[in-house]
Amino acid sequence: MKKAGTIRTVILWTLVMMIWPGLIGAKSQTSSAAPMKKASAGVFPKVSKAVAVTSGPKEHFFASYYGINSWSADQRYVTVLETPIKYRLPTENDPATLGLVDLKTKEFIPLTETCAWNFQQGCMAHWLGTFPNSRIIYNDIVDGKTVSIIMDVHTKRKIKTIPYPVCAVSPNGKEAASINFSRLRTTRKAYGYGGDGQDAKLSVQFPKDDGLFLVDLETGKAKLLISIYDVKEQVPNVPEKGVEYFNHVLFSRRGGKIFWLARATPKRNTTAFTINRDGTNLRRCFPDKWGGSHYDWLNENELMITAKYKGKSNAHILFTVGRDNYKRLGKGKLNFDGHGTFSPDEKWMLTETYPSKRTYEQKLLLMDMKTEAVLPLGRYVHHPEFRKNGKDAQCDLHGRWSPNGDMIGFNSVNTGQRQVYVIKLN
Repeated sequence: MKKAGTIRTVILWTLVMMIWPGLIGAKSQTSSAAPMKKASAGVFPKVSKAVAVTSGPKEHFFASYYGINSWSADQRYVTVLETPIKYRLPTENDPATLGLVDLKTKEFIPLTETCAWNFQQGCMAHWLGTFPNSRIIYNDIVDGKTVSIIMDVHTKRKIKTIPYPVCAVSPNGKEAASINFSRLRTTRKAYGYGGDGQDAKLSVQFPKDDGLFLVDLETGKAKLLISIYDVKEQVPNVPEKGVEYFNHVLFSRRGGKIFWLARATPKRNTTAFTINRDGTNLRRCFPDKWGGSHYDWLNENELMITAKYKGKSNAHILFTVGRDNYKRLGKGKLNFDGHGTFSPDEKWMLTETYPSKRTYEQKLLLMDMKTEAVLPLGRYVHHPEFRKNGKDAQCDLHGRWSPNGDMIGFNSVNTGQRQVYVIKLN
């Protein structure tokens, strides 16, 4: 029976790959309407086909996690990583090339190399709000230490090295949040960095001197905003051999609050938290057993987190920080764990599905925040070879918005290569 199932899977995959090249990048039937499509359920913009802005022979993907702005303020350039590695987790000895893609010419412009990167979150490159057309900050390993570097992308000059890696940057570009990426390499390896660039502190379940740091990007100094030990009484019990860790950090739209997840090995039990940027007003986001996975701030006070609604089924849940006004978005169509992220004008939410088990298909979806109608933007095959080592090299679509909200970017391996795609909205 197992052999027959394997044969069926191979036949199905062969058929998918035979027909997919003619479908990839095409508009879905739903999105091929006139400039503004008005349906009984909602009104959507005209959506272009997905266009690849990078090409082989090397692999390319956005240089940061989903939801993080990858565009310069004038929307001409996006930050992208280039690597020959395809199916495995990179180590500290595998430099990737950080560069810009000129969206007018599709030229890849190399800037530098970095050894602090992974396929899930890149090197956490952010455009700085202080110089939104010219300066970025990204993570690297220098002299064995994990750091972040501020660079002028036009002169390629490294302006400053910060002795802490960044996991999120405030909207004004003056502060950043930092966590322990060496600890992550063991607790959630696809999100950490190789080497010993930071003290992982793995012998301590709840360290008092590690956690979420707030970094002043002008002075390079950091203060511990909240330690892992500080949340010990608010998270589920951790087994004797388990380790608590922090991951997935994001500033609110105006930078006054910070969201993050506290997790633990071996079962990745999760508690979602927010705190004010001055370290006050620590709050748990959900009741017990709701957990938390992906996230975005709709505005300064409203937050969306994918979690188990009432501890039962996954959903995209919108609520006001400090209140229990939980609302499942999508009217039943988004009851799954997706990478939800909001447009700058708060009118739309972009999200996606993980690869389906039978067809390996990922769906990119757009939701109207007013009506909660959902528009399919495309379907993309995730070749199973990219998961042959577990999820170390998995390629989630990881959608993101341009600053003007008129472009969507995402990664895909639908052609058998990891490349960057852009969709335009009218």
